[in-house]
Amino acid sequence: MTDRAWVRLPSGRRLDLLSPTPFDWTDADLATGLARTFRWGGHSAWPEPLSVAQHSLTVLALRRVRTRHRLVPAQELRELLHDADEGLINFDCISPLKPFLGERFAALQARLSGAIATRYRLPAWTAEEKRAHKSVDIAVAAAEAVHVVGWTAQEVRETLGIRAVVIAKDPLAVRYGDAPWRPWAPDVAAARFLEELLALQARAGA
Repeated sequence: MTDRAWVRLPSGRRLDLLSPTPFDWTDADLATGLARTFRWGGHSAWPEPLSVAQHSLTVLALRRVRTRHRLVPAQELRELLHDADEGLINFDCISPLKPFLGERFAALQARLSGAIATRYRLPAWTAEEKRAHKSVDIAVAAAEAVHVVGWTAQEVRETLGIRAVVIAKDPLAVRYGDAPWRPWAPDVAAARFLEELLALQARAGA
Protein backbone atom coordinates (compact mmCIF):
# COMPACT_ATOMS: atom_id res chain seq x y z
CA MET A 1 0.00 0.00 0.00
CA THR A 2 1.37 3.42 -0.96
CA ASP A 3 2.13 5.73 1.96
CA ARG A 4 -0.02 8.83 2.03
CA ALA A 5 -1.20 11.34 4.61
CA TRP A 6 -4.32 13.16 3.50
CA VAL A 7 -5.74 16.25 5.16
CA ARG A 8 -8.99 17.88 4.12
CA LEU A 9 -8.73 21.66 4.09
CA PRO A 10 -11.44 24.22 4.94
CA SER A 11 -12.00 24.89 1.23
CA GLY A 12 -12.79 21.21 0.70
CA ARG A 13 -9.55 20.54 -1.14
CA ARG A 14 -7.46 17.54 -0.16
CA LEU A 15 -3.72 17.70 0.44
CA ASP A 16 -1.45 14.67 0.57
CA LEU A 17 1.31 15.85 2.90
CA LEU A 18 3.67 13.21 1.53
CA SER A 19 3.15 14.18 -2.10
CA PRO A 20 2.02 17.82 -2.27
CA THR A 21 1.45 19.82 -5.43
CA PRO A 22 1.32 23.63 -5.69
CA PHE A 23 -2.41 23.50 -6.45
CA ASP A 24 -3.67 21.60 -3.40
CA TRP A 25 -4.70 24.54 -1.21
CA THR A 26 -6.23 28.00 -1.47
CA ASP A 27 -4.70 31.15 -0.03
CA ALA A 28 -7.45 31.15 2.59
CA ASP A 29 -6.61 27.55 3.51
CA LEU A 30 -3.01 28.54 4.11
CA ALA A 31 -3.94 31.62 6.14
CA THR A 32 -6.33 29.59 8.27
CA GLY A 33 -3.78 26.84 8.81
CA LEU A 34 -1.10 29.28 9.93
CA ALA A 35 -3.56 31.10 12.20
CA ARG A 36 -4.45 27.79 13.86
CA THR A 37 -0.84 26.64 14.23
CA PHE A 38 0.78 27.91 17.42
CA ARG A 39 4.33 28.79 18.33
CA TRP A 40 6.09 27.91 21.57
CA GLY A 41 4.17 24.67 21.90
CA GLY A 42 0.97 26.67 22.30
CA HIS A 43 2.14 28.12 25.62
CA SER A 44 1.58 31.79 26.34
CA ALA A 45 1.45 34.23 29.25
CA TRP A 46 -1.58 35.76 27.53
CA PRO A 47 -5.04 34.17 27.38
CA GLU A 48 -4.36 33.26 23.74
CA PRO A 49 -1.45 31.35 22.14
CA LEU A 50 0.65 33.01 19.44
CA SER A 51 -0.03 31.87 15.88
CA VAL A 52 2.53 31.28 13.17
CA ALA A 53 0.48 33.70 11.04
CA GLN A 54 1.11 36.55 13.47
CA HIS A 55 4.76 35.58 13.82
CA SER A 56 5.18 35.63 10.03
CA LEU A 57 3.69 39.11 9.78
CA THR A 58 5.98 40.29 12.58
CA VAL A 59 9.06 38.94 10.80
CA LEU A 60 8.04 40.67 7.58
CA ALA A 61 7.41 43.97 9.37
CA LEU A 62 10.77 43.91 11.17
CA ARG A 63 12.60 42.84 8.02
CA ARG A 64 11.13 45.86 6.23
CA VAL A 65 12.40 48.15 8.96
CA ARG A 66 15.87 46.67 9.19
CA THR A 67 16.75 46.37 5.51
CA ARG A 68 19.06 48.95 4.02
CA HIS A 69 17.51 48.51 0.61
CA ARG A 70 13.78 48.32 0.00
CA LEU A 71 12.65 44.74 -0.50
CA VAL A 72 10.90 43.93 -3.75
CA PRO A 73 7.45 42.28 -3.48
CA ALA A 74 8.78 38.78 -4.25
CA GLN A 75 11.30 39.10 -1.41
CA GLU A 76 8.59 40.31 0.97
CA LEU A 77 6.38 37.41 -0.08
CA ARG A 78 9.23 35.02 0.69
CA GLU A 79 9.59 36.57 4.17
CA LEU A 80 5.87 36.23 4.82
CA LEU A 81 5.86 32.59 3.73
CA HIS A 82 9.07 31.49 5.46
CA ASP A 83 7.13 29.16 7.79
CA ALA A 84 4.24 28.44 5.45
CA ASP A 85 4.81 24.67 5.45
CA GLU A 86 3.81 24.68 9.13
CA GLY A 87 0.36 25.92 8.18
CA LEU A 88 -0.14 22.91 5.91
CA ILE A 89 1.14 20.43 8.50
CA ASN A 90 -0.54 22.39 11.34
CA PHE A 91 2.54 21.83 13.46
CA ASP A 92 5.35 24.12 14.60
CA CYS A 93 7.89 21.99 16.41
CA ILE A 94 9.91 23.79 19.05
CA SER A 95 13.53 23.98 17.91
CA PRO A 96 15.16 21.65 20.49
CA LEU A 97 12.92 18.76 19.41
CA LYS A 98 13.49 19.04 15.65
CA PRO A 99 16.57 16.78 15.59
CA PHE A 100 14.51 14.00 17.18
CA LEU A 101 11.97 14.01 14.34
CA GLY A 102 14.58 12.73 11.93
CA GLU A 103 15.33 12.94 8.24
CA ARG A 104 11.92 11.78 7.01
CA PHE A 105 10.16 14.68 8.69
CA ALA A 106 12.76 17.09 7.31
CA ALA A 107 12.13 15.65 3.85
CA LEU A 108 8.38 16.14 4.29
CA GLN A 109 8.94 19.77 5.22
CA ALA A 110 11.22 20.23 2.22
CA ARG A 111 8.60 18.86 -0.17
CA LEU A 112 5.95 21.18 1.23
CA SER A 113 8.32 24.15 1.10
CA GLY A 114 9.14 23.31 -2.51
CA ALA A 115 5.47 23.23 -3.45
CA ILE A 116 4.95 26.58 -1.71
CA ALA A 117 7.95 28.14 -3.47
CA THR A 118 6.62 26.97 -6.83
CA ARG A 119 3.06 28.09 -6.14
CA TYR A 120 4.08 31.61 -5.11
CA ARG A 121 7.12 31.92 -7.40
CA LEU A 122 9.47 32.60 -4.50
CA PRO A 123 13.05 33.44 -5.42
CA ALA A 124 15.86 31.33 -3.97
CA TRP A 125 17.62 32.80 -0.97
CA THR A 126 21.05 34.29 -1.48
CA ALA A 127 23.49 33.75 1.39
CA GLU A 128 23.23 37.42 2.36
CA GLU A 129 19.42 37.40 2.26
CA LYS A 130 19.28 34.24 4.34
CA ARG A 131 21.53 35.76 7.00
CA ALA A 132 19.40 38.91 7.12
CA HIS A 133 16.24 36.84 7.41
CA LYS A 134 17.63 34.61 10.17
CA SER A 135 18.79 37.65 12.14
CA VAL A 136 15.27 39.05 12.11
CA ASP A 137 13.61 35.69 12.75
CA ILE A 138 15.80 35.14 15.80
CA ALA A 139 15.17 38.68 17.05
CA VAL A 140 11.42 38.10 16.80
CA ALA A 141 11.78 34.77 18.62
CA ALA A 142 13.66 36.47 21.47
CA ALA A 143 10.97 39.14 21.76
CA GLU A 144 8.18 36.54 21.67
CA ALA A 145 9.91 34.52 24.38
CA VAL A 146 9.84 37.51 26.73
CA HIS A 147 6.72 39.44 25.74
CA VAL A 148 4.45 36.53 24.82
CA VAL A 149 5.63 33.44 26.69
CA GLY A 150 7.04 35.03 29.83
CA TRP A 151 10.73 34.12 29.87
CA THR A 152 13.08 36.75 31.24
CA ALA A 153 15.73 38.29 29.01
CA GLN A 154 18.39 36.48 31.04
CA GLU A 155 16.60 33.14 30.59
CA VAL A 156 16.35 33.77 26.85
CA ARG A 157 20.14 34.01 26.71
CA GLU A 158 21.13 31.39 29.28
CA THR A 159 18.34 28.79 29.08
CA LEU A 160 17.07 29.10 25.51
CA GLY A 161 20.45 30.02 24.04
CA ILE A 162 19.02 32.90 21.98
CA ARG A 163 21.60 35.68 21.81
CA ALA A 164 19.55 38.37 20.09
CA VAL A 165 18.75 41.61 21.88
CA VAL A 166 15.14 41.57 23.09
CA ILE A 167 13.32 44.33 21.27
CA ALA A 168 10.63 46.21 23.19
CA LYS A 169 8.57 47.64 20.34
CA ASP A 170 6.03 45.40 18.65
CA PRO A 171 6.40 46.03 14.87
CA LEU A 172 2.68 45.33 14.33
CA ALA A 173 1.09 47.23 17.22
CA VAL A 174 0.82 50.61 15.52
CA ARG A 175 -0.44 49.18 12.24
CA TYR A 176 -3.26 47.18 13.79
CA GLY A 177 -3.90 49.17 16.98
CA ASP A 178 -3.57 46.20 19.31
CA ALA A 179 -1.88 45.87 22.68
CA PRO A 180 1.82 45.27 21.97
CA TRP A 181 2.73 41.59 21.63
CA ARG A 182 -0.75 40.34 22.47
CA PRO A 183 -1.58 37.22 20.42
CA TRP A 184 -4.51 37.58 18.05
CA ALA A 185 -7.53 35.34 17.88
CA PRO A 186 -7.22 32.79 15.05
CA ASP A 187 -9.90 34.41 12.87
CA VAL A 188 -8.19 37.79 13.19
CA ALA A 189 -4.76 36.33 12.46
CA ALA A 190 -6.10 34.49 9.40
CA ALA A 191 -7.78 37.61 8.00
CA ARG A 192 -4.71 39.80 8.47
CA PHE A 193 -2.35 37.21 7.03
CA LEU A 194 -4.59 36.64 4.02
CA GLU A 195 -4.86 40.39 3.38
CA GLU A 196 -1.07 40.72 3.30
CA LEU A 197 -0.64 37.58 1.21
CA LEU A 198 -3.10 38.74 -1.46
CA ALA A 199 -1.61 42.25 -1.56
CA LEU A 200 1.92 40.94 -2.01
CA GLN A 201 0.87 38.48 -4.69
CA ALA A 202 -0.77 41.28 -6.61
CA ARG A 203 2.38 43.41 -6.37
CA ALA A 204 4.70 40.53 -7.17
CA GLY A 205 2.60 39.20 -10.04
CA ALA A 206 2.61 35.75 -8.37
